[in-house]
Order: sequence, then C-alpha cells, then structure tokens
Amino acid sequence: MTGPDALTPFEGWDIRTLIDAKAAERGDHPAMIWEPFEGEGRTWSYAQFGQALRRFAAGLQARGVKPGERVLVHLDNCPESIISWLGCAYAGAVAVTTNARSSRDEVDYFARHSGAVGAITQPRFAQMVAKAATGLGFLCVTDTDNGAPSETNVGAYEPFSAIDADPAGLTERPHDPMAHFAIQYTSGTTARPKAVLWTHANALWGARVSAMHEGLRADDVHLVFLPLFHTNAQVYSVAAAIWAGASFVIQPKFSASRFWPVSLKHRCTWTSMVPFCIRALIDQPLPEAHSYRHFGNGICSPPTDAWFGVKTIGWWGMTETITQGTVGSPHMADAPLSMGRPSPCYEILVLDQDLKPVPVGGTGDLYVRGRRGLSLFLEYAHDPAATAAAFTPDGLFITGDKVRVGEDGFLYFSDRSKDMLKVGGENVAASEIERVIAMVSGVQEVAVVGRGHPMLDEVPVAFVIPVSDDATLAARIMDACRNALADFKRPHEVRLVEGLPRSTLEKVAKAELRAILAAEQAVSGG
Repeated sequence: MTGPDALTPFEGWDIRTLIDAKAAERGDHPAMIWEPFEGEGRTWSYAQFGQALRRFAAGLQARGVKPGERVLVHLDNCPESIISWLGCAYAGAVAVTTNARSSRDEVDYFARHSGAVGAITQPRFAQMVAKAATGLGFLCVTDTDNGAPSETNVGAYEPFSAIDADPAGLTERPHDPMAHFAIQYTSGTTARPKAVLWTHANALWGARVSAMHEGLRADDVHLVFLPLFHTNAQVYSVAAAIWAGASFVIQPKFSASRFWPVSLKHRCTWTSMVPFCIRALIDQPLPEAHSYRHFGNGICSPPTDAWFGVKTIGWWGMTETITQGTVGSPHMADAPLSMGRPSPCYEILVLDQDLKPVPVGGTGDLYVRGRRGLSLFLEYAHDPAATAAAFTPDGLFITGDKVRVGEDGFLYFSDRSKDMLKVGGENVAASEIERVIAMVSGVQEVAVVGRGHPMLDEVPVAFVIPVSDDATLAARIMDACRNALADFKRPHEVRLVEGLPRSTLEKVAKAELRAILAAEQAVSGG
C-alpha cells in the first residue's frame, strides 16, 4: 500500500530523533568543523552540536515562536546558518532559508509570502533585511560576517547569541514526521520563486537516502562550501553526514586556493562539486596525496577523475525530490558523463509527449513518482495551483528536464526546461528577470535566454524591444535588475532589438535567440 495511510520509515520520529541519537551515540566525535577565511575556527562534537541546537530551540520558544511558525534565515555559510536551520526544526518552527545573494525586493517577498515572524541574518545584510522584512517580531544578527570582523554597526539589532535558553524548559510535543520542517524558495517557470515545503520525514529521508547513495561512513569527513540555503549542501552534505555520524567541515564559500590546504588539514574524504569548482581546481597545484574517496557532481566519472585521483559519483536531483533521483554507485563502475541510474528509492520514468515510455536510445521527459511529504516535497506553500500543476493526473512529478535512456542502462542529461538557466550552479528562471525588465518604462517586450559561459555554464542575456529610441534604456534596465535581483540573476548583456522571432502561435521563439548567441560564440571562439 502506497497511499497516505501507509507507514513511513520514520513513524514516531522527527529531526530531534536523529540529533539526539547521534549526540548520544557519537558524543565525543567531531560533528561540525568551522573553517573561516578570517578569525578563529571551531569544532563542535556531536554532544556539543546537539546542545547548541537544543539551546537555540529553547531560545526561540522563550521569545514566543510557536511550532509551525516561520523564521527567515538569511545567512551566508557559517555555523549559525546550520544552527538556525536545524534549531528551528528542533523547536518545531519552520526555517525559511533564503539565498544570501537575494535583493531587497526578493527578501521582502520571501518574508511576506512565508509569513515569517522573525529573521536571522549577519551584519552586512542587517540593514537590508530590516528594511525589506518590516513587521517582524525580532531580527537577530551574528557577531561577524562569516568569521570576518564586521564594519557595520549592528547595535540596533539583537545579537544571535540572544536566541538562547535552558533546553530543560522546552515544551513537550509529539515526534510527528509529517510536521512542517523547512522552506526553500526555488526558481520556477512562474514570475516569482515557489516556496518548496518539506516535512520532517522529507529531511530524514534526504539524510538517510543521501548517506546510502554516497556510501558515507562514520569515519568520513565531508567538506561543505556550496551554499547552505540549497538542498545540495543541506541534505547531500550536512544531513547525510549527520545520518552517518560523520564530520562535516564548513567553509564560507568555495575557494580554489584554500581547497587543498583545508582538505589536507582535516583529511576530507567527500565533497560535493559543481562544474565551475572543478574548472577552478584544475589550475591549482595537486598535492601528492590526499584522503578523498569521492566527489559528487552532476555527471559520473568525468575525465578529470584521473587528474584528481578520485571517483566522481554523478547524480540528478531537485529541491522537490529532496535527494538524488538518479545516481551513480560508490561500489560499481559508472558510465562516464552519465547522470547515473534510477535510485532504488524512486520510480523514474522517461516518457514521450503522449506519456508513453521512450525506447532505449530515445530521449524524453523525466518524471518521478514518490510520496509527497516523504520522498517528494509536501507542497508549494500558499500555492495550491502551482502544486497541482507540478504533477500529472496520476501523480507523477513533472521535472521539466529531458534525458536520454542509454543502451547501457544509464541515463544521460539531454536538456532542461528552456526557460530555466543554470548560472554557476544556481537555477534562474528567465521569467523572473523578464518580470523586472518589463516594469521599466520604455520597454515594449522582453525575452531572456542563456548564453554559454566558460566558468558559469551560462549567463542571462536580455533581448528588449524598446517603445522608442532611448539612449538611457539599457542602463536603466541594468539599474532595475541591480535593485531587484540577486547578482547571479542579472543580465550580462541587454540588446535593444526591433523585433523578436516568433513561433506559429506568436510566442517568442527563444530557440532562435539561443541559436544567434551560439553562432556568435562559435565565430568568436568564446
């Protein structure tokens, strides 16, 4: 039975179950290790880590935050980001982890849409968050900017350390795996990001299944530099390491020059990559020996594995799937450049436009069958229409990606939903950028597509039909994007054009715009 009444693997559990169990079982073992670029590092044992989360949870409760209420967590990578994320869940609150590169307009939307009752941020974002997220019950600010001394006067705000109380006072509540756990805002094909809502069962599923997919062991050390407001760092790295009882090393962000020194210092054995990290590391001196067993990335066994002396486990997943839906194997040989095979924990289908299975060697749309609130996200919060539209009538999750079914049984990524761009590992909806540009006076119509980039995979380019000749329009568009969009979403170029190519239904033929950019790059060699 797979209906809503079927038991989950986590009956009677929530995230507290995992945290408390590891604190008891692995109390003296290093859990979280902080490696800042400036300032002193620190290590929390599992016992200390569990206590930090409990004290934070008690501090939230002491200031009146109730189970189910949302707390905005707007932080770059730092220990406080993990303590806030998991500490909220320990208290029964729902952490809303937002991209630290978001604009004031975006933060305002996140706070209002989620109904956040409070916020946690760092000094360099404090003023922006205070102005964007008005009406919050509290705003607490960390002492440093990810270890670096702050140049911002934060005396008007409560310190992060104020969220602290005796955990003996925590109110009893049931360990409900279907209680709300956290929200991430993810770009989609609508004008605004969607709020992906996870349950505690989702978080536990992600921890357990990711640890299994990655072959994590209790003696592993997982280096984490990808953004902690994303699923990859949260689940593939941190939650998976906790499930295994392993250690995780947190850095403020990726640093090519620091990668090997930190990896050697802590004998790191696992890390999750994105392509630009690999490209940057190729230019760094390679140590004679290191401790890495595996890298994780979007493709299996790339040619660079021979250079690094590491096997890369390729995978595919989304915020909505919690963990990897397709994945390579830590124990068996994988097809190079594939996205692995279907995970045994999901039903993966590749279908044609009539929802019929494509033959071996064919390319089709990727669908995932799972259980909402367990192996798939619960819903898009406050958006039942978007939630319904994300599934076929018989319950298949529509990924928007196209894949090829290899004759070797592996899957190969073919294409993504064309209105989604992948900018340096970040998903960007073209419609988000178009929404901002369309509001600029003097813009008649706009279309945004991706152009290839040697480091970032692709970057946005805006094609704009102006209402009239206006020498200031392109500059005003860029100003509007700087004010309203995170830096990675901003166009790298604005082209003023007399018209846009059309399909038979008068829709903009974006494929032709992409072809124009690709042809230009082919000629220039860029």
